[in-house]
Parts: sequence; C-alpha cells; structure tokens
Amino acid sequence: MSRVEDLWERLVRAALRRERTGKDALGQPVSGIAGYVPSSLANNRDIDAILRAADEIQEEDPNVSRILCEHAYSLAQNLDPNSEGRGVLQFKTGLMSVIKQKLAKREVGTIDRSQDITRLQEFYKRYREKNNVDKLREEEMLLRESVVFSGRLGELERKTVKRKRVFATLKVLGMVLEQLTQEIPAELKQVIDSDAAMTDDLVAYNIVPLDAPTVANAIVSFPEVQAAVSALKYFGDLPRLPEDFPIPPSRNIDMLDFLHFVFGFQKDNVSNQREHIVLLLANEQSRLGIPDENEPKLGEAAVQRVFMKSLDNYIKWCDYLCIQPVWSSLEAVGKEKKILFVSLYLLIWGEAANIRFLPECLCYIFHHMAREMDEILRQQTAQPANSCTSENGVSFLDQVITPLYEVVAAEAANNDNGRAPHSAWRNYDDFNEYFWSLHCFELSWPWRKSSSFFLKPTPRSK
Repeated sequence: MSRVEDLWERLVRAALRRERTGKDALGQPVSGIAGYVPSSLANNRDIDAILRAADEIQEEDPNVSRILCEHAYSLAQNLDPNSEGRGVLQFKTGLMSVIKQKLAKREVGTIDRSQDITRLQEFYKRYREKNNVDKLREEEMLLRESVVFSGRLGELERKTVKRKRVFATLKVLGMVLEQLTQEIPAELKQVIDSDAAMTDDLVAYNIVPLDAPTVANAIVSFPEVQAAVSALKYFGDLPRLPEDFPIPPSRNIDMLDFLHFVFGFQKDNVSNQREHIVLLLANEQSRLGIPDENEPKLGEAAVQRVFMKSLDNYIKWCDYLCIQPVWSSLEAVGKEKKILFVSLYLLIWGEAANIRFLPECLCYIFHHMAREMDEILRQQTAQPANSCTSENGVSFLDQVITPLYEVVAAEAANNDNGRAPHSAWRNYDDFNEYFWSLHCFELSWPWRKSSSFFLKPTPRSK
C-alpha cells in the first residue's frame, strides 16, 4: 500500500472513532459509520439501518455484525459501482476499513462465508429468545395501562425504547436475510413476517393510533373520537376495492383507503390525514356537545363546520370565477360525501409540498380530482384515476405535483439569487395569479404539459 493510501485509511479510521453528536430515531447517540451514508446513494435508508443494527449487535456477535457491514458495502457498490456520487468514495473506504477492523479482531484463520446465511438465521432465533420478544409487547401494554395509576413513567419509557430497538434490529436482520437468500425455512419466514408486522407503529407519532389500536391511549375511548372514526367508515356508495389492496388487520377499511387506491397518495400522508380529519371532526363535535349514545354518531352540524372551514377557499375561488363547484347543490350533499370531499382536499394539501404556496392552484387540482372521483363513484369496482396513472403505477405526487414543482423550481433557480428583474422570471405569485382567471382551464386535466405554463426557462449563464 502506498503512503498516500495508508494516510487516507488512518484519517478515515480516526474520523470513525469520533462519536457523532446526533441521535438516531430511538434517541440513542450515533457512533461509528452509521449515519454517514451519503445522500447520493438512493437506497441510503436501508444501508444506514443495516449499519446501525451492526453497531447494535457488535458486542453480542461480531461475526454477524461483519456480515451486515459486508452486505451494506455490497448495496453501496451496486448503487454506485464507480463511486461517482458525492462522498461515496470516502464512505466506501471508511466502511471497508470498519470491515477490516472487525476481521482483525477475529482469531487467525479464513472465514467460511458460505455459512453466513446459516449464521444469520441462527442469530435471529437467539436474538428473539434472548430478548423475550414474544412477551416484550405484552409487558409494555400492561405497564402502559397501569402507568396512569402507578406513575411508573420512567419504567414505561425504558420498556418502550427497548422494544423499539429490538424490533428495529429484527427488522433489519429479516430484511438482510430476504435480500441474501430466497430459501428461508417456512417456519422462520413466518416468524420474520410476524415480527415485521409489529414494527408498523415504531415510526408512528400519531396522537390517535388508528393503525395500531393495541397501543393503549385514553383519547381513543372518547365518544367524540369514536364517532369521528366511525364517520370515516367505508359507506355503501363507494365502489369495491380490489381484494389484494392491503388493509391493516388492526382497523376496518375506510374512505381514505378508497382515495389512497384511486389517486395513489403516499401511505404516510394517508395515515396523517386520517388522524387530522378525526381530530377536526372530534373537536367540532366536542364544541357542540358529547354524543351520549351507546354507539356515538357524529352530528351533521360538526361535519358541516369542518366542511365549510376546509373548503372555504375553494368555494370562494369558484364564486370569483363564476363557475359551479363540483356539487350542484350543497344541500343535496350527504354527510359521507362531505367528509369524502374534505378528505380528498386534505390529502392533496398533504403532498403538495411547495405548491401549498399556490392556494388557487390547489383549488384547480381539487376541482378536477373531485370531478374525476365522481366518475369513479359511478362504477362498481374502484379504478385508478387517469390523472395519476403512469407506466410505473399510480402516484399523485409524480403525475400531479412534480410537473408543477419542477417548473417552479426551474424559475426560482433562474432568478440570479433574487437580483434578476421581476419581469425576467416567474415567482409564486405569478404562478398563482394564473389560476385567478378562466384561462387556467386551458391546462386541461390531466395536465397538458405542452402548455407554455409548463415551459421551463433557458438557464442563465453563470
């Protein structure tokens, strides 16, 4: 090895020995190479999770830790074999140095990598048994239910952190096993899938755990919250969803699942807006009075208030342009349909990114998507919307928001850091004012991308 390469490896090892000041998703300090994955690696989340798990189990089984690091290196190599991305070469060098250190700590002798799959499978079983995985969740639930009376908050926090850490590590081990081999024993595969299902709430920070009702939470028992959740249920006028559409076993299918399938909204956006709508409805209901029936029902007045507040700008936009809203008569719109309109608008807003700064543009999008939804409602089986469908699947973000975002970003990048005259580029106000007149309907639906509205400016010379 040349002197330059030797100095470079020493520099990398010194950097890796310094502990990062940041923390991971579980609040634990990040050390080693975990957390240093460059953003230029498209799959950096998997690589980073693998390296964190390798750090977690290093003391317990250095050999399995070595297997995880080598797999992370393989992923990085496959994503950028020529190390062209920013920081990729340094990352690979550092990771290879870590692997060499792990090998140096082993006893002298060659490593039989043909046994890596077996080692991973055996370690998965040992790790589950050691951490008593089958009882971890049950113990936490019992403690969570009694903590209000016992005040054992510290113990509950420790239990929760431990459970999240254990299941996060198991998820990585299962993922690596599935990526390395398809020949996982059926019994172990069933255990891996079961453990993976228990990690669904590890990254859920929702106040109302609608997708994980096993988590004890007093707010779920409030009558107005129960009424709001019930109001979102899948009502009779909605078309059937395909049998293979995934629904969490912990809750019933609802109208947001319908919108999720039809328009291709992102899973986390749907989850967040489901909670958002439940809280909006429950808050309005609590102001009007608590339902005291055995099966609490949401009042018409609560739905009407949420509907008018959420779609106030859309109603004013239609009035300004002298066009008919998507409903012919507001009195003829039922309670379920009003909640469906509100759900659609909030899902659009949830994924609009910087387009939220174009409120009248959002009204235009909602206007057409609501009409599109009405057409689909006339069918017996739900179909993906044409405006959000492409060869790669159904995605509202890709087909509706991204074209807008790209042209807005191109104009902003061409403003000479704000020094260009206003007439030389379009800002947010310019884009939004376009939707203040009937000319905006020339954009049609789905977007007519050949329109001059979507024409990107010629980049200025530096």
